[in-house]
Amino acid sequence: MKRLAIAVSMLAVGVAGCGSTPTNPSTFQVFTVQLLPSNEVPPITNGENTGKGTAVITVHSDTNTVDFSISLSGFPANTILTAAHIHPGAAGTNGGAQIGVPGISGTVLTNGSTTFVATGVAAAGDAATAASRIQAILAAPQGFYFNVHTTVNGGGVARGQLQ
Repeated sequence: MKRLAIAVSMLAVGVAGCGSTPTNPSTFQVFTVQLLPSNEVPPITNGENTGKGTAVITVHSDTNTVDFSISLSGFPANTILTAAHIHPGAAGTNGGAQIGVPGISGTVLTNGSTTFVATGVAAAGDAATAASRIQAILAAPQGFYFNVHTTVNGGGVARGQLQ
């Protein structure tokens, strides 16, 4: 009986440590995107072509929001970011920005690198449009890409397909 009481106590402590809001993996999908200047259309060949990065993008279908965690390195010192977006477009094609990363404009890569996080970013448009954009990404992620823009490369400096 004593062992049962200890086991129940340990289980209660373990459950309490997990938090009160369970995460439902069926309501989100995580994409890890490798960002390269050579993936831009056209490929970047100027001095910023030495940069690279990774974006971890979590798309939430229950709230029609997106979380972004972006790490960039290898860029020239003092590169200035102007934007970052999810766009529709297969590899080799460009499309209009649909979901932007707020607050990234003006970020200076003092040593050529940075890490930037934005959570709970709403898809653009009214509720129906936002839901439609999120569903389109989840239905065919390979038809979307993420890229970051700089003052030197306003159309985008490093890009990667969602997969």
